[in-house]
Amino acid sequence: MKGFYMFLALVCFLATCTQAGPLHASCKIDWTWAVNCTVVKTTIVNQIHKWTTDDNCPDGDGEKCLYTLKEETADKITATHTTPKKHYVDDLTFTFGKNGSEICNAQGYSTSETWYAVLDYGTNYCNLHNLITGSGLDKFPKFQEVTSDSVCTQYSSRNCDKY
Repeated sequence: MKGFYMFLALVCFLATCTQAGPLHASCKIDWTWAVNCTVVKTTIVNQIHKWTTDDNCPDGDGEKCLYTLKEETADKITATHTTPKKHYVDDLTFTFGKNGSEICNAQGYSTSETWYAVLDYGTNYCNLHNLITGSGLDKFPKFQEVTSDSVCTQYSSRNCDKY
């Protein structure tokens, strides 16, 4: 029996060491815009309100729907996104830096509320990315987005047309 537990510990250790990203389905993204953060924040909140219902996801297709604003403060937005088919809930946080009037640095974080979620097909990335592109923020001056597989589950295999 002791050998079994040693083997199990080794498997868990190796799985953790070879994990190519977060151990729980989540995503962190850093953004920069050459506009005031108040403009960016307002634009994201407006997009969340536009996608509150499932009208934008007919027959459960796509994920550009079912966003809910939880809280908005001077430097933070918290929201949720619910998947239209299985009704999984992900928590979203946008945090805004204290920048001047010409530059806005922000960080987005999305994580699954489902405790056992490990792989997500890039869903947590798409939760954030879809709001940015849906609102047109990706077309704002000097827009930059930075993330990677190491901080964003299955980022390199994402499909935001589906998720």
